[in-house]
Amino acid sequence: MELDRTDQSLIAIRRILRSTEIYGREIAKRAGVTPAQIRVLQIVAETGSATPKAIAKRMGVSQPTMTSLVDRLAAKKLVERHPSEVDRRQTDIVITALGHSAVDQAPDALQQRYVQQFESLEDWEQSMIIAALERVAGMLDAQDIDASPVLDIGELGK
Repeated sequence: MELDRTDQSLIAIRRILRSTEIYGREIAKRAGVTPAQIRVLQIVAETGSATPKAIAKRMGVSQPTMTSLVDRLAAKKLVERHPSEVDRRQTDIVITALGHSAVDQAPDALQQRYVQQFESLEDWEQSMIIAALERVAGMLDAQDIDASPVLDIGELGK
């Protein structure tokens, strides 16, 4: 029996969700952090420090979500908060040696694999994928949802 397009689309969505769930469990097991937390660590590791606002903007998450992520990372001693040397009203997030170790222990990021393959596509293919994904997000009323990857699922110690 051949599947209709609706079933095919639902199966594809479930496969994507399952893939991210499996990756989240693997990263939590190997590195002791969630995918969202490892992404924060990766961003901070690029330059050694970053403001929560800059990280939140880059990840497409809200300030409260970023505060929660940083709180959890600081509790695990993977990052530290330091007053900004440029503007004392701001706080910089600085990665620790333990944070670098967590990044090094993390499995190959699902997101990095996607980015690598996506960027190898022709411009028209990229545009079609973006349009389709934005349409799916709209169909699921998800266009205004905080884009943070799994925040609590897979969190260790809960």
